[in-house]
Amino acid sequence: MPPVLTTPAPGRGAGWERLAEALRPLLEHGTVDGIWVFRTMRAGPREFGTAILTRVEGDRRRIFTARYSLLVKGRQRGGFEWGLDEVGAGPVTALEELLALVPARGVEDEPPVPIDVALWFPPSDPSHDSPAG
Repeated sequence: MPPVLTTPAPGRGAGWERLAEALRPLLEHGTVDGIWVFRTMRAGPREFGTAILTRVEGDRRRIFTARYSLLVKGRQRGGFEWGLDEVGAGPVTALEELLALVPARGVEDEPPVPIDVALWFPPSDPSHDSPAG
């Protein structure tokens, strides 16, 4: 029987996990209300991922793109770079209009896929937030 190749679910995998870990301290817990991920791309020894995140601040919504590059082959395997850019802002109620303004990723027509915010920003456990007594 030939081996079965599986593709991680959208927003899951080593590169996405490292990106989420890098973003957690920058994006205050509880304010990210949406995440959409594009299909992961590979070029040579690198894997690339791009995501759109939305964050609510009062009556405004801010839109960010987050990107990563992960070396998956070669002597420096595991090398990781990431970035976060704010690409727009507007009223909380204008989500669809704001997402339409996010620059296209490139030649690919495949739209990003929404993922559960808790996958990257899990709710905090109150029992770990308070000192042991």
